[in-house]
Formats: sequence, C-alpha cells, structure tokens
Amino acid sequence: MIRFILTNGLLKVKKRRTYPMYREKKAITVALYGLLTALALVLSFVETLIPIPIPIPGVKLGLANLVTVVGLYLIGIPGTIAVTLVRIVLVGFSFGNPYSMIYGLSGSFLSLLVMAILKKTGRFSQISISVLGGIAHNIGQITFAAVIVQTSGVFYYLPFLIAAGCIAGTLIGIVGGLITGRLLCAMRGIKK
Repeated sequence: MIRFILTNGLLKVKKRRTYPMYREKKAITVALYGLLTALALVLSFVETLIPIPIPIPGVKLGLANLVTVVGLYLIGIPGTIAVTLVRIVLVGFSFGNPYSMIYGLSGSFLSLLVMAILKKTGRFSQISISVLGGIAHNIGQITFAAVIVQTSGVFYYLPFLIAAGCIAGTLIGIVGGLITGRLLCAMRGIKK
C-alpha cells in the first residue's frame, strides 16, 4: 500500500509494508483453535449422554481430553492450555456448575502439566503421555476433593480412578495418535 505524506512542503511517497503470509497463518491458527474448542465442547456433550455402568463416582471416558492430546501435537503447549481453559469454562457453564469447573481445572491443568513435560522430553509415545495424563487428571481431582471435604477418605477411590485413567488414557492415546497423524499430513498442505 502506498501512502502520500506531506512534510516540510514536500510530498513524499512512503510504502507501507503488509504481511499477507502472517495474516494468513494467524487466520489458520485462530480457525484451528476454534475448531478444537468446538470439537471439545461437542465431545463433552456426547460424554454426558453416555452412561457408564461403574458405581464409582468420578469415572468418565474423558472424550474431551482427546482434543488436549491432539492439541499438544498440533498447536503446542500454550495453544492447548488456552483451548483447555476455554473448554472447561464453557462446559462448566453449559453442562455443569462452578464446582465442576473447579474440579475440571484442578485435574486438567495437572494433567496438562504432566503431558507437556513428558512431551518435551521426547522419550514417550503419545499413548504413554495420554495414560500418564489421565492418571494425573484423577490425582488432581482427588486431591482437590480431599481439600474441599477436608478428609483423606476420598483417596480410597484413587486406585479405581487410576485404573480407569489407564484404560481411558490408552483409548484416548490410540485414537489421538491416529487423528494427530492424519491431521499433521493434512496440515502440511495448509501451513507453509
């Protein structure tokens, strides 16, 4: 873009730099964040519709964590933190209450911290990262519950929740690995 500037009675031409590649990349990034957030919301809603015939409170499939696992590899740690925060707040307002948001935050951010550290080491597979993230999620929520109810009795649930976290984390890790591989191949053509 060209701008004409009048200084000291002289007309000068100044070219204004535009960055179309930067804008395009930013638009793709924003669209990807929005897509991941929307997918997490849909998966959270679907999860509320699936009854789990296990009489242990707190056991869930963790379908929305699929977005977290995939997000770590597609958009990196800061982007995944943003998507996770937005997901927890929106799901809390849509399908839960303030306590579900706080419990979700306590588990999700411990899980995300563990998964981010493990991913940075480069020594763990996506399935291992997902399993350990599921375990960390359950530990974070049980610890927060123990603080809220002011008793350590809730830790008796921990072995059952760790077993459930291992099973769900394995399934989420397998599906997340498949999705990540396909999306990375598809995005090579978009991101330049």
